[in-house]
Amino acid sequence: MTQEIERKFLVHDFVPPADATAQQVRQGYVAITEEGTEVRIRRASGRHTLTVKSGTGPVRVEVEREIGSEEFDALWPTTAAARIEKDRYRLADGPHTVVVDVYHGALHGLCTAEVEFPSVEEARQYTPPGWVGEDITGVVGYLNRSLSTRGIPTHEESTRTDHHGN
Repeated sequence: MTQEIERKFLVHDFVPPADATAQQVRQGYVAITEEGTEVRIRRASGRHTLTVKSGTGPVRVEVEREIGSEEFDALWPTTAAARIEKDRYRLADGPHTVVVDVYHGALHGLCTAEVEFPSVEEARQYTPPGWVGEDITGVVGYLNRSLSTRGIPTHEESTRTDHHGN
């Protein structure tokens, strides 16, 4: 079993550093359950992946496998109702990498940052850089699976946390 330990933040007024390179990401959800399990496919930098995640909050189960472009193309139509397109930047923050996503389409104007950690304790102790905004770890409305089907969350959705995947 693979675990992902991560914190997620809103970012306001993001200006990428001059030397930063954007990675274009297209991802779609093949399946999303009410319990919080998701199956997604992603194309980024010529790489295609199939990922299964479950849970919410800072610790989730994540299993990812590389797939071929033919498999991605065959599955892509099944994601028509749940897609995200974004530019991704990877920025160094000491020993950490801050992954900044700038969303497009219906999510235009939304920008988030994620940081992965080797332990829950390190995640708790992390202080993000000053340009990072509110901590939205575990906020259901800001999970990519929710963004892909519901769009940018309303105020009520942007404050609801749920650590049980509901």
